Amino acid sequence: MKKMKAKGQKWLKGLHIFFACIWIGAGFCLVLMQMGLQADSGGTLHGIDVSMKFIDDFVVIPGAFGSLITGLIYALFTNWGFFKHRWITVKWIINVGGILFGTFYLGPWLNSMAPISAELGLDALSDPAYMYNKTMNSWFGPIQVATLIFAAFISALKPWKKAGKQDK
Repeated sequence: MKKMKAKGQKWLKGLHIFFACIWIGAGFCLVLMQMGLQADSGGTLHGIDVSMKFIDDFVVIPGAFGSLITGLIYALFTNWGFFKHRWITVKWIINVGGILFGTFYLGPWLNSMAPISAELGLDALSDPAYMYNKTMNSWFGPIQVATLIFAAFISALKPWKKAGKQDK
């Protein structure tokens, strides 16, 4: 397969970093909103929930898929490949795992909160379904963000040798 030239790789790297920053930054904001904002009325609670859903739908998801697509282009059109280095394999696991976990768990938990708070107002804070979803996001949102930050650091540090190489 034809490989990308150096200038194209620099642009691709910039886009990959841009999308990773969006994903990590938006995830971090969701964690801060979840933990730091306190509602004093039903309208405020619903506003927080709708705002978090908006950030998830229009910032987190595009950042995650932008990271995935630029990573795929990296793997296919440069010499980096999918499994040439252990750190790349770990990044793939984090990226795909993060997208799947967000799609099947974090997203649905978050998406179910706004309709409950719209209907129940501040009483949503006593609703078992609402509190379950809020608790799950409070626990697993920070873990997701920490994992993404770890991926950013291993991308910068490139800590492990090529796959198949033995330590001497």
